[in-house]
Amino acid sequence: MSTPELVATCWTSAGDVAPLDVPEVSPFPIEERVRAIADAGWVGIGLGQDDLRHVRDTIGFAALRSLIDDVGLRHVEVELASGWWRSDLKWRGTWELLLDASTQLKAEFIKIGAAIETPLDDITPLVEPLRRLADEAAAVGARVALEPLPFGLVGTIPKGAELIRAVAHPAAGLLVDYWHVFRADTTLPELVASLDAGIVFGVELSDAATDISGTLFEDTIHNRRLIGRGDQDVEGFIRAMREVGFDGPWGVEIISAEHRQRSLVDALTAAHDSTLETFARAES
Repeated sequence: MSTPELVATCWTSAGDVAPLDVPEVSPFPIEERVRAIADAGWVGIGLGQDDLRHVRDTIGFAALRSLIDDVGLRHVEVELASGWWRSDLKWRGTWELLLDASTQLKAEFIKIGAAIETPLDDITPLVEPLRRLADEAAAVGARVALEPLPFGLVGTIPKGAELIRAVAHPAAGLLVDYWHVFRADTTLPELVASLDAGIVFGVELSDAATDISGTLFEDTIHNRRLIGRGDQDVEGFIRAMREVGFDGPWGVEIISAEHRQRSLVDALTAAHDSTLETFARAES
């Protein structure tokens, strides 16, 4: 097997900042982050909405895209849009920021979520809103990748696949994060049966202890481990996504109190190298 292409998703390189911090802005200058990601062997970068606002208001998206090109990164992801199913327009500001960032940075997709709420049994109310969102994205050459969350309206990957197939739009697909596979108690055979390569826009690798610490949300933002350093079957997940037909690049999402205390170089090196070691075991 060839060496997998790995993307440092936004939290993997963000440093001492966590989801729902106000603001969610990395303490590392964006230029330092981009160069460190490239130097550590990654092929791509992910950036969250507050970092993107900071970039827009300082060096600008054009300068960031130029830097990304200069260091040789080939893959960009932007996140996170939520609230898109609501009738109020409070979510539009972030959505329009992400559309602009996606266009100027030539992002592969815009990651979207579906709130911290009780999962829906019937996803029908989300079909038309998501189709409209995909229409808006397609109009500027962008795509949206929905990330199901066990504590969100779309609670499992199979339910997310059901929604994407109902939307039936080429600009709408799934982001399959392994954390939200095992924490939703979705088995790997169930995962494979629910997916096909055409609806999977991105995959993220995570690892963790068997037991949940605190709430599901607290666990997901404080306790992820380096790939292959936890108790989850990451190797089996890699093989399962290969069976589905996914051919990368693979995002790596390390969100934890421990990871936030690492230096930028140490964080990126540890996350990259541990992931490659896991791929070697998965493909041996």
